[in-house]
Amino acid sequence: MSTVAQAGSFTIGGDLTVNRLGFGAMRITGPQITGPPADRDQALAVLRRAVELDINLIDTADSYGPYVSEELIYEALHPYPEDLVIATKGGLVRPPGTPGEWPRNGRPEHLRQACEGSLRRLQVDRIDLYQLHAPDPDVPYEESVGALKELQDEGKIRHVGVSNVSIDQLMQARSIVEVVTVQNRFNLVYRDSTDVLEICERDGLGFFPWFPLAAGELARPGAVVDELARRHDASPGQIALAWLLARSPVTLPIPGTGSVAHLEENAAAAELKLSDEELRELDAAA
Repeated sequence: MSTVAQAGSFTIGGDLTVNRLGFGAMRITGPQITGPPADRDQALAVLRRAVELDINLIDTADSYGPYVSEELIYEALHPYPEDLVIATKGGLVRPPGTPGEWPRNGRPEHLRQACEGSLRRLQVDRIDLYQLHAPDPDVPYEESVGALKELQDEGKIRHVGVSNVSIDQLMQARSIVEVVTVQNRFNLVYRDSTDVLEICERDGLGFFPWFPLAAGELARPGAVVDELARRHDASPGQIALAWLLARSPVTLPIPGTGSVAHLEENAAAAELKLSDEELRELDAAA
């Protein structure tokens, strides 16, 4: 059986070895990432199938639902496989009745509550990778990162990651705590975080590219992604994932879905190898 192990592995923080193609658990929730899924059994089946496909990195956040994604992960997978790394995030909130809004809250007291809530929902003593979801412009960044350092010192967090950061913010965070991963938007058509990725590659930090399946105009009929998909008998999403895996040895794509069939399609991208010439075609087109 084809599994994501074919994409190779990466060791987060020196001690958490994961297969490079992970799973983002945002879309197992309800519409607009709010409330429970329409088909709870299907959501649970997706999580269990992910583990069967050798996916041992699952990324979530307390704001997905809110809380729903973490609750489903516990229901589907606890007691957890020994090699499973569950990465979660805090720092965004979901006010009732505003499903499209994602306000930031980086206050230390909120991050402490968020982390402790994730510990309870996931039913773990320590979170393997806890990520600050986004800088809060109303809170000094060093205070938000410092809160995660305190939680790590208390044994509630194993490793710390940051998300949606610039190089300057990453450097500031690393001056306060050891940062082992960065999660920024990055894909075939949105490459504004190339400079951050290069820092991660230089220093051996894991890089989670969110929104990894986006191909935009490159996937229109006759465009390069469409042509490569036809050449490889693949989907445009698989081409996008294969490009991310080839882009750097530290990239850890986390495509999400609420469908078992789509999950299996994404996982199959692990065995898709693009030639150097094909990679140059994609770079030139973008």
